[in-house]
Parts: sequence; structure tokens; C-alpha cells
Amino acid sequence: MDKAHYSPPWADTSIIGIAGSSGSGKTSLAVEIVSALNLPWVVILSMDSFYKVLSPEQHILAYNNEYDFDSPSSIDFDILVDRLKDLKAGRRSDIPIYSFEEHRRQKEKTSIYSPHVLVLEGIFALYDQRVLDLLDMKIFAEADADVCLARRITRDVRERGRDIEGCIKQWMSFVKPNFERHVEPQRKIADIIVPRGIENRVAINMVVEHVKRTLEDKSRKHQEDLQRLGKQAKDEPLSDNVLIMKQTTQIVGINTILQNPMTKEVDFIFYFDRLSSLLVERAMENVHFESKTVETPQGSKYQGLAMEGEVSAVVILRGGSCLETGLRRVIPECKSGRMLIQTNYRTGEPELHYLNLPNDIASHNSVLLLDAQMSSGGAALMAVRVLLDHGVPEEKVVFVTYFAGRMGVNRLLSVFPMVKVVVCRILKDYQERWIEKRYFGC
Repeated sequence: MDKAHYSPPWADTSIIGIAGSSGSGKTSLAVEIVSALNLPWVVILSMDSFYKVLSPEQHILAYNNEYDFDSPSSIDFDILVDRLKDLKAGRRSDIPIYSFEEHRRQKEKTSIYSPHVLVLEGIFALYDQRVLDLLDMKIFAEADADVCLARRITRDVRERGRDIEGCIKQWMSFVKPNFERHVEPQRKIADIIVPRGIENRVAINMVVEHVKRTLEDKSRKHQEDLQRLGKQAKDEPLSDNVLIMKQTTQIVGINTILQNPMTKEVDFIFYFDRLSSLLVERAMENVHFESKTVETPQGSKYQGLAMEGEVSAVVILRGGSCLETGLRRVIPECKSGRMLIQTNYRTGEPELHYLNLPNDIASHNSVLLLDAQMSSGGAALMAVRVLLDHGVPEEKVVFVTYFAGRMGVNRLLSVFPMVKVVVCRILKDYQERWIEKRYFGC
């Protein structure tokens, strides 16, 4: 089977750039657009995060309100463009944090991943051609100079630890001259000019409707891609990377208990935990081991094996939680992460709602991806894509599930052929999810 292609819905992120004078209401406008969209996958990125690291001499100037923060040369456009390219391509991006009170970058960083829409706001959002090439919409926020000055003084005194005299000094020395020289010319290349900021409901609604149409088109394409993958994979034979549990009398007996609707909840949980332990043990056979010699209590040497590197697990909520007891029985100290992928009932499209992964997951020897049931394979595709975007090599991913639909498995492996799937039963047809309902009783 030829390798197929899959792009998650956050690939080719829509980026909106909002430029304008300091105090023109760019941030308020960005917040209003996000609020009007009312979607969980819209992120605001401020260019304030990308100020350059200051030299000792520049630090002294900054504390005396004599450093020009309103010049294009104060922004690290190279890092900004690099981060925007990552986000545009659907990859995770680590954003620096800049402290205006200390005039330096903090050690901590903020990670951004999987936004469908990114709103970039800053006085030079439309200045650099490399940034312009990545933008899908260009907006210029316009306001009277007196209003801008009043807003800037209020913000800098409240949020950045400055005094009024220093704010006015910076305005007259740097802000006003740079606006005329560098900021105001960006007005000419904007797609939309928004006077009066958040009071301009017509302009805001126009932006929101445009973004919604773009997202609907991307959603439609994502659904079509999933359907295409399903048709291609429907009649394909199972890959050698599909590892089906040997149907011993014990496995068949446990399956009989689990499939029986008359089984009591306490018995269902007990036997499912037993089976999940066996599934994780089977998955561990795909982990790399290295030779290790230990000394026995009798003082003799034993030549054996030890796990090479670290094994972690990522639970796909909520079904994957059913496998956690079995995971802890086999690997008690296993690092684990979580992701919540839910199907949109209106479109049938999988959506990523929550993500929390171990920081060093890319360096782990093997990553177990746990879900109680694989139906169409849409959530599995998205989950594996998330791991790959966070640096996990495809061949180190092992998908562990109780049972799976044949088409779902083939759909997953047609896109990610090096992933291994450990499964107890393969079903010919699609089946509604029911394991977690029985396990959790709701």
C-alpha cells in the first residue's frame, strides 16, 4: 500500500496581522475578534514577545527611558518569522516571554500548538516582507494621536512599572517620530483599515465572517481527505505492523465476559483491567532492549536485558483512561500525557481540545498511544500527527487498543506505515464507541 498523506485541520494556519500606532487599540481589537469568533482554536500572539536581548549599555538606556523600543531594529524579526513558519506548517512553536520591568527575556517560554487562527498584533505586524508573505489578512488599527498617548500612559503605568514623565518622554522622543517614519506607511498595504477600534462593529463583523468562511472551507477539505483515506484503505490487507493478540482460551474467555451485556460493572472493570495489562505487555515487546549483567543474591553473574531508554504513554481521553490501570501494573513509573480528541457531531470531524505531553517525549525510546477503541481511525490519525509534530519518530509510536475497525486501522497505517498497532480484536465494520461507557458507568 502506497503511503497516503494526511494534514490536520490546523495545518496552513490562518494568520491575521494587526498593525497600528502604540495605543491605537490593536490588542483590544484582537481580543474582540477572538471573542466574536467564539472558537477554542484562536490564539493572539503579541510582537512584544520578540524584542531583542539588550546589551548592558542598552539596559541602562532602557531603565532611563532612553532606549528606542519603537524602532523596527528593536524587534527580532528572524525569530518571529521562524516561529510563524512553524505555526503556519502546523508545528509546535516555543514563544519567548519578554519582561518590560526587567527589560530582558525570561527563561520560561510559552508553547503554541494547533491554532486554526493566529492573530499577530504589534506596531510592526505589517512591516517585514517575510511576515507579510505568511499573512492571510492585513489590518491597520487607526486612532487619534491624543487617544493613543492616553492609552499608552495608562497601560505603561499599570502594567509595565513606568512613570508618567517617562512615558511622555518616550512618546516625544521615539513613538511619534517612528510612527511617522515606519508605522504609518503600513497603512497603505493593509487589506482593512479599522478606525475607532472595537467600536467599529462593521469592520469586526467583516473580519469574523471572512475567517469563518475560511475555516469552513478547511473543515470541508479535512472531511473529504478523511473520506478519501477511508475509501482507499477499505479493502487493503492488514499490515504486518498490526499485532493481534493470540486468541488463547484466556483471551477468548475474557472477551466473552466483556461482550456480555449482563456482566456486572465491577466484573467488567476487573476483566478489562486484566486484558489491558496483557495488551500493554504485548506492546512492550516492541521496545528496544540492551544487554545488561547483574549480580544475583548468590553472587553469580546473570546476563540479561534492560530496557533501552524510557517508555512513556499518551492517553487519548476518555477511552484511553480505561487502559491506565493495566499500564501502571506493567510500568508503574511510566511518564504519561493526555490529549482530548472529540468528534464534532455536526461535521463528524475529529477536533483536538486538550493536550499535555511530557516535556522530553521526543527523546523517549517508545511512546504508547492508548485508546480503548478505534472506530473510523480519525482520532488515531490526529493523535499520531500530534506526536510527530512534537518530535516523536513515527517508528517509536505504538497504538494500543482493545478492538479496532479494519478500515480505521488501514486508514491509520496508510498514512503512518511505521506505527505499530497492538489490538485484541479486529472488526470488519464500524462500531459505535461503548467501552468507556461500560467501564465508567456513564
